[in-house]
Amino acid sequence: MLEDGLHDIPPGKVATVVTHLEMRSPPDPRAVDLPAGVTFERFTPDVARYRALFDRVGRDWLWFERRVMPEAKLQAILENPRVTFHTLRKDGEDAALLELDFREDDACELAYFGLAPSLIGSGAGRYLMNRATELAWSAPISRFHVHTCTLDSPQALGFYIRSGFVPWKQQIEIAPDPRLTGYLPVDAARHVPIFGSR
Repeated sequence: MLEDGLHDIPPGKVATVVTHLEMRSPPDPRAVDLPAGVTFERFTPDVARYRALFDRVGRDWLWFERRVMPEAKLQAILENPRVTFHTLRKDGEDAALLELDFREDDACELAYFGLAPSLIGSGAGRYLMNRATELAWSAPISRFHVHTCTLDSPQALGFYIRSGFVPWKQQIEIAPDPRLTGYLPVDAARHVPIFGSR
């Protein structure tokens, strides 16, 4: 158990507070149209397409888990019929990632949810969340859950709460900084300082 107070983060690491949220029943619908020129699609990605989209959506928020995952392990997730992938396409390019994971019985995890910079502020996020909750609750589940962290967009936690998720647990996560291990460029997530070896 962590004691109260400040705790040093080792050089080369990055720390974040992770908030876990859940909903136990479908929320009331909040209808919104897709922005002009944007389409919603389900797709089955290969590793290259998935990682390109993961980077496009997550680089500014220091998403790194699927970049460091061994390719065979990621391929197994991409091929699992209980995991579905959806995107919003704009100008012929994948511009959002919605990944729904039904591998846990009676539950769905909103494993990844995010927009590329070209869609942020357009209302596309609300549309995508509406589709996420619709798809999740169309399955026989009693729990839909997600987690976000303090490295993510400052709007993310409030957005999830307004979407019907309720916070139920927080954790502190410490991991190697992917900008120092070569998985992300050093200019990724400029709002997060880099602390290298001293």
